[in-house]
Amino acid sequence: MTSDIRVRFAPSPTGFLHLGGLRVALYNYAFAKQNNGTFILRIEDTDQARLVEGAVENLISSLQTMGIDYDEGPGKDGEYGPYFQSQRLDIYKKYIDELVEKGFAYPCFCSRETIDEMRKKAQKEKNFFKYDRRCHKFSKEETQAKIDAGEPHVIRLKMPDERIFTFNDLVRGDVSIDVKQIDDQVILKSDGFPTYHLAAVVDDHLMKISHVFRGEEWLSSTPKHLFLYECFGWTPPLWVHLPLILNTDKSKLSKRKNDVAVETYIEKGYSKEALMNFIALLGWHPSEDRELFSMDEIVKEFSIERVSKAGAVFDITKLEWMSGTYFRSLDLAVVAEYARPVFLEAGLDISDEAKFLRAVEKAREYITTAGEILEHVEMYYRLGELSAEDQEMLDNEESQKVLAHVVERYNTDGIMSDDEINEITKASIGEIGIKGKKFYFPIRLALIGKGHGPDMPSVYNILGKEEFLNRLRNAIK
Repeated sequence: MTSDIRVRFAPSPTGFLHLGGLRVALYNYAFAKQNNGTFILRIEDTDQARLVEGAVENLISSLQTMGIDYDEGPGKDGEYGPYFQSQRLDIYKKYIDELVEKGFAYPCFCSRETIDEMRKKAQKEKNFFKYDRRCHKFSKEETQAKIDAGEPHVIRLKMPDERIFTFNDLVRGDVSIDVKQIDDQVILKSDGFPTYHLAAVVDDHLMKISHVFRGEEWLSSTPKHLFLYECFGWTPPLWVHLPLILNTDKSKLSKRKNDVAVETYIEKGYSKEALMNFIALLGWHPSEDRELFSMDEIVKEFSIERVSKAGAVFDITKLEWMSGTYFRSLDLAVVAEYARPVFLEAGLDISDEAKFLRAVEKAREYITTAGEILEHVEMYYRLGELSAEDQEMLDNEESQKVLAHVVERYNTDGIMSDDEINEITKASIGEIGIKGKKFYFPIRLALIGKGHGPDMPSVYNILGKEEFLNRLRNAIK
């Protein structure tokens, strides 16, 4: 049975899914699933000038890639749609007209240039900028005459002159904000589209949203939203303002300065399981003293009470550690799916599935991203050209003696075990009297084209007996 818990993730389709947006979506998703509630995806596309083609598809694809599925939203219509704000303009007009009629809002005919002059004057006088309400002084008749004449205008919310708004935030407790630091917000733009403030409040009410999860940067706007709820006589939702995500120098993680797109980290080959785990811990701490959590465990463990007030530091080294840890612990089949496109893009023939899996299993011991796997597997599929120095070493009499001897010793009936390979290798060193670099270097150069690399049993097992011996023979003059 579905509970009364209804939460929403409401991104603007102005580009990629931001890491901060992913965190908001994850916390909403976890809270809804934990409480048998409903998770809604709503597209806030009222800022028509900033829309990016394909952004909605990208947002949905990124959420699905990260394992976050919504219950209502685009393609999953429920009784509270449509879920694109651009398709709800008639709904907003009704409520804006109601605000104007009740005196809670008013038309403003000031041009952008006029507003800019007011702002510059306030900055020069070192005052907080607030619109001076010059258009609010027009009579109803004057206002209507301007509208009838087709003068461009916006609708502003008339905030109270004197008031301190106090509200409870489930992360920060009671918060008080003086209305003196709040402007008469534009709630309807001249293009007929509402701003976020009006549309979000109307939609959250009509969609019966119980909890609003959003970033700390929206905290100062909450009085505007509370006042709108008050004007309409509605009960506001519960507020959950999440801490900022910070760089290691404690500056705010920024689109301008940082790689903040979820898609970027997916393309770089980080384990999505690690990325989700990492994002979950940016501002939330579990009850247990551990750091690795599956999606199911995040859903089970998440609680608003354990969301921090302090900013959360985005430490890329921790993400790298976490991603590497996941690659070493995930089922081999899962890691193989991360690796497969890397192999194919590099032109490696992976038709031998058993060899492919053996190569992946060995390589995952060293990687933090899927892209790094190539440098650890390419040697099993093709040998690069040796440097003049390495070729000279491979061709000298001592190296040729080593190669000829080990080919004979390794060419046994059947497949050798790891212990047998190690025993034969050790015995060969004693038999020919060549040891250390002079013994191992020519063998490795012949097998993998490098003087350093995996142990001999690993190379034997991945290449297979036939390819192993052929590579050694091919290096013998």
